[in-house]
Amino acid sequence: MAIKVLILEDELPAQRLLKETLEELNIEIDVLDCLNSVQSSVEWLNKNPHPDIVLLDIQLSDGISFDIFKQVKVDSMIIFTTAYDEYAIQAFKVNSLDYLLKPIEKDELETAFQKFHAYNKTFVQEQNTSIDFTELASLISSQKTEYRKRFVIHSIESFFHLPIEDIAIFYSTQGITFAVTFEKREYPVNFSLENLKEQLHPDNFFKINRQFIVNIEAIKRVHSYFNGKLKLEIKPLHAEDIIIGKDKAASFKRWMDR
Repeated sequence: MAIKVLILEDELPAQRLLKETLEELNIEIDVLDCLNSVQSSVEWLNKNPHPDIVLLDIQLSDGISFDIFKQVKVDSMIIFTTAYDEYAIQAFKVNSLDYLLKPIEKDELETAFQKFHAYNKTFVQEQNTSIDFTELASLISSQKTEYRKRFVIHSIESFFHLPIEDIAIFYSTQGITFAVTFEKREYPVNFSLENLKEQLHPDNFFKINRQFIVNIEAIKRVHSYFNGKLKLEIKPLHAEDIIIGKDKAASFKRWMDR
């Protein structure tokens, strides 16, 4: 039986990308509707049976999405789709509530959906009732995300700071992550690419795949590649081709056009 999903997202490109990504999952999914406001969401939930899962952006066109829960008792598993720092959301570790940081990746979305099969409806309803959405809204409203400004680079006898704007790409090989500067100097950093994705400003850096994160200032040109993929021409040149998969091509183009 298909998992019934409701998407609450105020940006049309993000709505389309979510639907396209859902279609690529190895899961049978039925998207019931896409809504962009608190008001339309409340009206829909009052008139229709609640879906299995709600994909919920925190900021909607007419306010914070937590206002929905002040007006409707939602009986669905909630997965937040957000650009806010994950550590704020982690303060509310509830099994029936998950979060995905934008830009949302296919494997992360699939993992979140797999959680649905682990919980029955009664458990989800009880957990949703126990969440203090007022406190969560207050936390989100007061939060100002701080992104990394520099790295401390250590050598055998000394260390120095490396400004984030000097870094063209990060890449990972054999379990080690390197920062590559525009002057083509390489330095190891003690973070995985997934950790770095959370620390870097999303306007400036994009996680291309499991091997690369690129600074927008490093991109000279983007070339069409086979099967809907894209190939980056960057400065400085890198020994390996930097390829964007078909599943990320659309979100990458939107990121470039911000």
